Order: sequence, then structure tokens, then C-alpha cells
Amino acid sequence: MSTPSGDARAAEECVAVACLALPDEAQVERLTCSSPKHAPDLLARVQGSGAGRLLLLGHLDTVVAHDGHRPLAREAGGEKLRGSGTIDMKGGVVLALEVLRALAERPEGFAEVALLLVNDEEWRTAPFAHAARFRGWEGCLCFEAGERSDGDEAVVVRRKAAGAVEVTAVGRAAHAGSAPDLGRNALLALAAIAKRLTGLHDPAGPDRRTVVPSVMRAGEALNVVPPRGDLLVDVRADRLEALAPVLDAVPPELDGVRLGARQIRSWPGMDTEAVMAPALEGASARAGRPIVAAERGGASDASHFAPAIERTVDGLGPRGGGAHQPDEFVRRNSVRPRMEVALALAAELLSL
Repeated sequence: MSTPSGDARAAEECVAVACLALPDEAQVERLTCSSPKHAPDLLARVQGSGAGRLLLLGHLDTVVAHDGHRPLAREAGGEKLRGSGTIDMKGGVVLALEVLRALAERPEGFAEVALLLVNDEEWRTAPFAHAARFRGWEGCLCFEAGERSDGDEAVVVRRKAAGAVEVTAVGRAAHAGSAPDLGRNALLALAAIAKRLTGLHDPAGPDRRTVVPSVMRAGEALNVVPPRGDLLVDVRADRLEALAPVLDAVPPELDGVRLGARQIRSWPGMDTEAVMAPALEGASARAGRPIVAAERGGASDASHFAPAIERTVDGLGPRGGGAHQPDEFVRRNSVRPRMEVALALAAELLSL
């Protein structure tokens, strides 16, 4: 289904389909989304008679606009399921739903298992709203795309901090033909700033910082010097503090154009490698093959939960590729082994 962030109607349709796949025992709540003007998030809870509480986590929103959406199709040969949002992260949502259904059949093994599916992960700039509710739970499994490491099934225990910097520019309009030099070109100023900020891109440096200008908007008409505009820059690093130099590199003025900069997104990093090591060892024994730790640069809602749920792990989804592109894909032969990894970790965290 096509569910770009911010389309509440599309999100509601997707939530309805997800609810059809819930176990009969699930109690459904709709939580106010962290981002305004988004459909409420979906929380499905299954109560058990045992001990231990486990959260399954995913998101329903995608980045591809409706007009670029590619419906799901099986490629010739059947090895790939290709379609927009399949790997980020509808494939993971399917596995999360199936894990919930499998656990619901053994209610004696837990006190509660919950599935949280949010509708704003791809474009959230507001503070995340839900982590505190689950503080102290035994574990959190997030179902972003899976991967392998040296042939072994891997899960993600480390992620970079992620931020977004917005640069605004206010210049002066003028006729582009008869009086161009009377204007102050906001577009050119933003282009210069974009190039300046990429000078801070240093993925091999001590903070492994990446700086990627990603969106620029400026101009009102073909024959007018652009009087205003804005630039968005994606910034990642091991520490949130390493994002500050990017803000500091924006001057208050450039070539007569006034500039302003602010951080509009601030997601923490995640490092649960040490605390998850015993659980990965136990899950490996349950699965009968190694499940190893990995790290990833992309942001995820798992990072918001790690401070509240000590044993948080990500990358439980199927393997695939092409994330954030219309022709994303899931590898069909990865679905079963990734399901086995998720069930082994769930059993270990709940001590089933």
C-alpha cells in the first residue's frame, strides 16, 4: 500500500489491513502520533499469564510519493518481491505481526507482548512520544531491514545519532532581466552554504560524521531573482554533540542574504552491543546458528527506545535492498530465516 508520511487517509487504510492480521486476543489502542496532522499510531497488546513484557516495533509510513509508488510484484524467477516500501519497512511489519501471532499461542510465557506501529518515522521532526510508556520492559525488537555479516544472520545493536539542519535565506527580489544586480539571490546563497557544509562531511573522522544536503527550495518565478528559500541537510554522527559544528558553520549573512539555521530533528544514537551480547548468545543457541551484532548508519525508532528499554535490538526484518526508492525489494529466501531469528530473540528475552 502507498503510505507516504503525512497522508492520514492512506495510513488509516494501512492500519486497517494490519489489524486484520492481528491475533484474536489482541487489544487495539490508537495513540496520538508524535507528529501533528498524522493518523494515530497503532498499539496492539496481548496479555499473558506469565512474566516478562516484550515490545515489537515498526512503522507504516514510507518515503515514496503516491505518483511514484510501485505496487508489489514478484520478479521473474521469484527470488525478489519488489515494490515501494517493501524493505522499509512493510516486510518487517509483516514479520512483526507474525511474531505477535506466534507468541499469542503461548500466553503462559509472558505477561504482555505489544506491537507498536507508528505513522511518522520517515519524516518526524517532533519529539518522539511513546518511549516512556514502555520503560523497564524486558526487551524491544524493531523490525527494520535485516542483514548478514560474513554469512551469519545479523541484528543491529548500534546506530548513529541523526539530525536535520534547516537553513533559511532571505534576500531581495529584483527583475532577473532588467535589474538582476539589484537583487540578493537566496538560491545562490543556499547553494554556497550547501557546499560549505559538505566540507564538514567526515565519515572516516573521530565522530564518523556525514553531512548531506538533501532538499533545497528557492525561487518564485523564472524572471525574478529568488528573494527567499530554505535548505535541509541530513547530518549523522556517533554523538549528537558532533552535529553542532554544522549549525555553527552557517554565517548570519552571505552576499547580502540573511541566513538562519536551526536543528529540526534530533534523534539519539543507539549502542546496546554489550547488554545484548548474552541475549544474542542465547538466541544463537536456540536458533542453532550464529546471530551476530552489527551496526548501521541509518536512523530508527529503536534509538528512542534504547534509553527506556535496556535490551533493544533492531534489524529483525527480512533482507532486501533499494530502501527509499520506488523499486525496493525483499528477498523471499530471507523471510523464513529472519522469522527464526526474531522468534529466537523473543524467546530469549522472555526466557521462554
